[in-house]
Order: sequence, then C-alpha cells, then structure tokens
Amino acid sequence: MLGDGGPWIWGIVALYFPWATEIVDLYHAREHLADLSKVVYGPASAEAKQWAAARSQQLDDDVEAVITSMKRLRPRKDHVREEVRKAIDYFQTNKERMRYAKYRSEGLFVGSGVVEAGCKTVIGLRLKQSGMRWTVTHANALIALRCCQLSGRWEEFWEQCSVG
Repeated sequence: MLGDGGPWIWGIVALYFPWATEIVDLYHAREHLADLSKVVYGPASAEAKQWAAARSQQLDDDVEAVITSMKRLRPRKDHVREEVRKAIDYFQTNKERMRYAKYRSEGLFVGSGVVEAGCKTVIGLRLKQSGMRWTVTHANALIALRCCQLSGRWEEFWEQCSVG
C-alpha cells in the first residue's frame, strides 16, 4: 500500500488490509526533505538544494542516515527547530515504510506514479471526455466494466453475471 505518510491512511490499511506492505510514496518523502531544506537554509539557497539532494540519495538506501542527518541540524530560530522536530518525527514514525532498497529488491513500487498513470489511462480516458457527467454509482459500474475489459476478464465477468 502506497501512501503519503498520513496516519489516517495507515489506520485504514490496518483495518482492511492488515497483511499489506505499507510504503510511504518516495516522492512525498523527498518532498518533505526538500521542504525542510528550504526552511533550514532558505528557499533559494544552493545549500538547501545540496542538502535535499544528498538526503534524497541517502533515503534510497538508509532512512536512519537521513534521520541522523536531520538530528545534526542546529537551527537557531524556534520555528525552524520546530520544523526539524516535525520532520524527524515524520521520518522516525514512517521509517519502516521507507525501506526503499528492500522494497525495490522485492519488486515493489516505491512511488505512486505508476498507479496514477494507470488511473489516468483506465479511468480518466473513459470518464473524463467532453460533456460527460457521471453519478458515483454509474461511474463505479463503468469503471468495473472498463477494468474487466482491459484486464482480459470480459467474458469471465459476463459468465458470472449470467450465473447469478
């Protein structure tokens, strides 16, 4: 299950998919690093870009190293210290969901881009054409049919419908 790290997502996963592997979307994790670097070093500074790039590279292999790097930051301003604390908490809380090298070695996706592209292809191309309006019920029915067609289960679907 790919998510952005929001606690509510993991609550749903635990409730309905307790067997699922939970992964924080790599893009979101990197976004947190980029945002923190801008707060610490300044939004347009070369230091911010360098720090974020180095942490992003570390994140591919070792989330603990990223957390250690954040703990080494010594900001003087209270609001910056608070942002560093929040970032450390986020990464500490989600570190088991950020084992990207392990997940890749298992053949798992670590980013949601593939899922988003699939949604755009399967759903967007069919439901978002000019002038179309859908109720949730009818859109869900059409999505189910579209998924059956694109996954090669069209005949199987209709056989099940005829059985009952």
